[in-house]
Amino acid sequence: MSTLIQIAYLVAAVLFILGLRNLSNPRTAVRGNALSAVGMLVAIVATLVANEVMDYTVVAAGLVVGAGIGAVMATRIQMTAMPQMVALLNGFGGSASALVAGGELISAAQTGESLAGGIVPFAVVLSILIGGITLTGSLVAFAKLQELVGGSAVTYPLQKSANALLGVLVIGAAVSLTVDPLNLATLSVLVGLSLLLGVLLVLPIGGADMPVVISLLNSYSGLAACATGFVLDNSALVVSGSLVGASGLILTRIMCDAMNRSLGNVLFGAFGAEEGVASVSAEGGVEQGSVTAYTPIDAAVVLSSALRVIIVPGYGMAVAQAQHAVRELSDLLISEGIQVQFAIHPVAGRMPGHMNVLLAEADVPYEQLVEMDEINPQFLETDVALVLGANDVVNPQARSDVSSPIYGMPILDVDRAKHVFVIKRGMSTGFAGIQNPLFFHDNTMMIFGDAKKVMIQLAEAVRDYTS
Repeated sequence: MSTLIQIAYLVAAVLFILGLRNLSNPRTAVRGNALSAVGMLVAIVATLVANEVMDYTVVAAGLVVGAGIGAVMATRIQMTAMPQMVALLNGFGGSASALVAGGELISAAQTGESLAGGIVPFAVVLSILIGGITLTGSLVAFAKLQELVGGSAVTYPLQKSANALLGVLVIGAAVSLTVDPLNLATLSVLVGLSLLLGVLLVLPIGGADMPVVISLLNSYSGLAACATGFVLDNSALVVSGSLVGASGLILTRIMCDAMNRSLGNVLFGAFGAEEGVASVSAEGGVEQGSVTAYTPIDAAVVLSSALRVIIVPGYGMAVAQAQHAVRELSDLLISEGIQVQFAIHPVAGRMPGHMNVLLAEADVPYEQLVEMDEINPQFLETDVALVLGANDVVNPQARSDVSSPIYGMPILDVDRAKHVFVIKRGMSTGFAGIQNPLFFHDNTMMIFGDAKKVMIQLAEAVRDYTS
């Protein structure tokens, strides 16, 4: 029986790896989810059999309750709130790992079982520490994304000193619990410190860095699960946790590169705090001037005569739930012989892949979604760049203004297109808190209004103009 259990775990691990590989491509992402789900089912069944669970009443009850909650969340959650949901799921994963590891420690303390020596005490400490940080950090990220608290960076006097002191206390409690793993008082202290550390680590991070935070917390949840796998001596959990942890770290690195910032700067730079915000009305001390509002009918005249159009989706598209209207406009333009592509910036939106998810929901063909590095050289040959609620990721200050907080961040070069249409509700700044000089360029047409309504009006105007 033991051999069969290990074979089942090996099959689950292979399915996890294949699922992760398929998730790297939009075309095969659904298959990847299915493979990973089957792998998890195999691992769960093998674990239940290995532990000789005879009474499945509690298991069935948990399955029904969990599936019910998951079904409600999946059907009722708006696509604009997907980042918040991902943040919550990261927190749930971290808390589950910490609870399981803590439960094992408490059970050993009650039965008098020895945990001294070996990797288990160290794994218990890691699982509780990382799991606690993931839980409260994810809850703070959720609150910021849901706008329950301010999205800007939160700083306070002696912040670095307080965090340093907290770090020393956490290390002390972790070492003490590793040496004496059955000390429940030390366990309580470590749990409290890890929960507090999660809050204090995420609070100073501004809304512009939420994609990085979410991918990092996802990695944390995987690392916590991996540590719990060592506690339970469960190889499937070790493998799956390692895969999630590694992929989350790789994605975090990709996000940081997309913003031209180090992970340390994201975590400790308090990006977005008021004292670090640049002027919103000037670039290099020169007034940017005023903008002229255009109508969808004005834009339709230029759009109808274009040969090539690049659409740049941003968070404004997500807020307005305009992805279906965008696809309808794209289909209309293509039917008129106009080439249409979508330029995807790695950190557009509030979580990694946010724009890809929204456009996939609207059945936009994957071939039309082009990543930043590939699409940027094509803007020079583009007649119209249509920007939907994006701000910082199309801000040319990142290339030219060394005093700008986003200087050096790779951007989509929409300003190099012949014409730029920007659809926004108003002249509000993006997550970085700075105004975008693109809005004042001579080749830019500002169209103010709800992105979905503007897209519908623009499609109607193009249809009327070309008929």
